[in-house]
Amino acid sequence: METKAIGELFPLFIGASPETLERLVSVAQKQDYSKDSAVITESAWGKAVFFIVCGWVKIRSLYGNREVTLEILSRGNCFGEMAVLDESPRATEAIALSDVRLLSISAQRFLQMLLKDPALHHRMLQLMAHRMRQLYYRFQLYRHPPRFKLIKTLIFLAENYGQPTEKGTKILNIPHQDLADLAGINCEETSRLLNKLQDRGWLEIEPSDRALYLTNIKQLYHLAKQL
Repeated sequence: METKAIGELFPLFIGASPETLERLVSVAQKQDYSKDSAVITESAWGKAVFFIVCGWVKIRSLYGNREVTLEILSRGNCFGEMAVLDESPRATEAIALSDVRLLSISAQRFLQMLLKDPALHHRMLQLMAHRMRQLYYRFQLYRHPPRFKLIKTLIFLAENYGQPTEKGTKILNIPHQDLADLAGINCEETSRLLNKLQDRGWLEIEPSDRALYLTNIKQLYHLAKQL
């Protein structure tokens, strides 16, 4: 990828120096993963930072005998940076929800870039604060009814990773259990509520291309305000 494309695609590198972007291009490794493959296992965190060029990734953890999805990421986002910064073990895995293309940079080189570029270091702090706000917001959602939580989760995914199309805003047709984990509701409620939204014409699911279209996102915004 060219330096200009990296600066435009990844929010972390907004304001980074040309030297930082050129170094990233020279050292980053391109990696492709097929759907359902493990991108990072529990023992591999802290070795590199990964940047999503295209595709969808979930971060999951094991609670008892059940796997729980903690986060869903897509184009423009990165993961693994926290493990590089605090060097603590992780009881999580990163799994490809679709075919994924990533750029990776080793932990040592990533830390060197942060130390050499004050703008990148500041931007890293900004994004960490933003993630903390997102976590706090998700925590606040738990006291709301399931319908509200699912709609707000769909809106969040659309705002952060959605692609505008003639049908509406397109996101991945995320497996119901993963979507339920993210919204903090059960899988049965998720399936029932998605069917209701489809019946009302506010979303459309295309199994052939694994896509979910928010066909009336304005109505979803309006409904979220009412609940």
